[in-house]
Amino acid sequence: MRATKRSLMRTAIGTAAVATVAISLAGCAGSGGDAEGDNTFTILQYENPETAQGQGWQLALEIFKEKHPDVEVDFQTTSFDAMRQNAKITLTGNDVPDVIEFNKGNADGGQLAAQGLLAPLTDAVDEYGWDEKITGGMQAFAKYDEQGLAGSGDWYGIPNIGEYVMFYYNKELFAQAGITEEPTDLAEFEAAMDKLLAAGITPISSSAATSQGFNQMWVWYSLVSAGADRESIDDFMFLREPVDFSASPWGDGAERFQEWIDKGYVGTELGGLNFEQATVNFLSGEKAMLIWNQGEFARIREQAPFEWGYFTLPGANMQMGSSGHLWGVPANATNKELAYDWIDITLSEEVQNKIGQLGGLPLAGDASTIEDDLTREYTERFNELLEADTLSFYPDYPVPGFLDFIQSGMQAMSNGNMTAEEWTADLQEFYDEGREVALAG
Repeated sequence: MRATKRSLMRTAIGTAAVATVAISLAGCAGSGGDAEGDNTFTILQYENPETAQGQGWQLALEIFKEKHPDVEVDFQTTSFDAMRQNAKITLTGNDVPDVIEFNKGNADGGQLAAQGLLAPLTDAVDEYGWDEKITGGMQAFAKYDEQGLAGSGDWYGIPNIGEYVMFYYNKELFAQAGITEEPTDLAEFEAAMDKLLAAGITPISSSAATSQGFNQMWVWYSLVSAGADRESIDDFMFLREPVDFSASPWGDGAERFQEWIDKGYVGTELGGLNFEQATVNFLSGEKAMLIWNQGEFARIREQAPFEWGYFTLPGANMQMGSSGHLWGVPANATNKELAYDWIDITLSEEVQNKIGQLGGLPLAGDASTIEDDLTREYTERFNELLEADTLSFYPDYPVPGFLDFIQSGMQAMSNGNMTAEEWTADLQEFYDEGREVALAG
């Protein structure tokens, strides 16, 4: 039975409603109200402490505490989904955190900026010189106009890192299947996956749960990006021109994604799996590859019991990636100056190079200081993509509700309840409605 757009929307809305009831962040803050005599500084973020960025935050925390010994720091960790779904509640009223990590894009950060829940940071950017560290395309999702559309207007967020998506792979399983070299184009990549299947090995460890089952979404959008160019991505991402999702690269990407599902390249029974389970399945040696970004680089480096490597989607015109999530200052925060200092510390040479040593792709780090060859090459690959302007961002940014909608569609396709043609038709309708509302302000 086909999963329709209307049913996907009901699922997305229902999931968000349950999460909002179950995980309320409204009481997590500790710095609101009267600032006089309040020496508690509250940071709300969602990075895993095992990641390069999470370890960088711990170093920043040490530096901040040493610099401000009389300030009590309340360092709080939530989840990406909880923050995204409850951000408006968290930032409403006077009892709010002093600095938060939030998701970029029109659908999330843009909405918070347009609703006056975030303080503009343009003056702080000028004062601290952050625009000299965050340059080019990495500024795109840090700025939002009065309608909450990315790419222009005031600064509302400050990224620390860059991101790009790749395939981590198990060299031992590749060798077992007779694959001796990394593929250089999509045809070679698919031939390699056919060899893995013939050897009884699932090529890609994936996930399609509607809550944090991001892997299938990234596979689909990577295949779209493979045939895209800068103009088609920017029209979609920044709502510049109407998009025809039945045409290339969208229609072709969806059809190829359908083929990958049907052939078994991404495994089966993905509807209940999230990205953490997909990562564990890769690290256990059960699956040959994992599609993910730099967020798992340090973990794989430390935990993988096998020899591994990585490559970006072979032969693709564009690669998934963008700036990282953003630091922002709530409009009602009482310790804004401390918040600016915290952000500045996370962009300091010491913290940025720490993140770089761990493979975290710092925006203000020095790749030449990275001692490990693999990590340095990995970082230099990101710099190549950035210089070539071939990062296609992430697909959930353009319109509100898009992430939940896309994940529901990915689950439906993965379960065999929706075809590529049905998916692109529903995508067209949802996107067009969201685009119309966004442009109308």
